[in-house]
Amino acid sequence: MAGLYEVIGLDDIGCHEDIVEDGTTLDENANIKADFVTNNYHVDCFADDTGLEVEALNGAPGVYSARYAGEHCSYQDNVDKMLAAMKGMTNRKAAFRTIIALNLEGEKYTFEGRCDGRISEVQRGGEGFGYDPIFVPDGFDQTFAELGHSVKNEISHRGRATQKLIAFLKEI
Repeated sequence: MAGLYEVIGLDDIGCHEDIVEDGTTLDENANIKADFVTNNYHVDCFADDTGLEVEALNGAPGVYSARYAGEHCSYQDNVDKMLAAMKGMTNRKAAFRTIIALNLEGEKYTFEGRCDGRISEVQRGGEGFGYDPIFVPDGFDQTFAELGHSVKNEISHRGRATQKLIAFLKEI
């Protein structure tokens, strides 16, 4: 394996299809996307899937986080549904998880990033997207939307999974 990697995007290889994410786990969806690109465009690929898992909701919304409030919902719709579902609950523990699937030279690898925290009772902050205004990471009193991009990127689930991917690529 080469020591240097060139990262290119889907546009660079002419991939404009909507890849159907019909897996029931984050691992399945990440692999579906990576496999689609590798199998159809004959390139090594990494892809991710992310979900918010809330303990009091038995891990929901999980793999369905992006469409928690319905198929064509907005971020705000998802936040509103989550706050309504959590109303009056004392157990507000939650975790964001990201799985990165890597197809590299015929081998498959996965990397997980996790950020534990809790769901706030009200939304706060104007940065970020998705559930950022209601997710307070452990060790902080502010939501992801209040912390800003630089702090979030250092401690987030996606940042942690990406750090593991980069460390692996440097090792090999």
